[in-house]
Amino acid sequence: MEIPIAALNQYDYCPHRCWRMFCLGEFVDNVYTLEGTFLHTRADSGVFTTVDGVAQYRNVDLYSAQHELVGKADLIEHRAGAWLPVEYKRGGRGKWGNDRIQVCAQGLCLEEMLQTVVSHGAIFYAASAGRVEFALDEPLRAETLAVIARVRTLFTRGQEPPAHLMPRCQGCSLQAACLPTLGERVARYREQWE
Repeated sequence: MEIPIAALNQYDYCPHRCWRMFCLGEFVDNVYTLEGTFLHTRADSGVFTTVDGVAQYRNVDLYSAQHELVGKADLIEHRAGAWLPVEYKRGGRGKWGNDRIQVCAQGLCLEEMLQTVVSHGAIFYAASAGRVEFALDEPLRAETLAVIARVRTLFTRGQEPPAHLMPRCQGCSLQAACLPTLGERVARYREQWE
């Protein structure tokens, strides 16, 4: 069973959101998703460029037979013999680890496809026009493999994860469908009635 790399990002952000998007096929745009789509216009172009001796490949198809992953990278850079996956995000520097997991999964795919070691990845945050580079170290790789296993279980079972109200729900485009407070209210009512 092939797992979309984007599903790893969504799962680590919120398992319920991942289930709605990838098991039910639900998706709703909001201002944040539309901004993200606009931001990806250049990344999705597939245009190859060279800047200061760095080769830049956009909209690159990725796969890993070993991890059963498929997806795309916004940007892959090749400089001084090293490959670097770069993901574009619309906001400021991420508060959550889900973006790093997505980039690490891209690195795992590149390693398999190119038979090389990918030691670093990067995220470009449009709101701050800043780029953060980080090591694809063993703890991040272990966390990424754990998320891959959890997403595989979710896809195999198709069972709805509970919706929990979290600070990140505020910007979620699926909040109206998810109703994260409803599950908690129902649980409180059940406790009172039992």
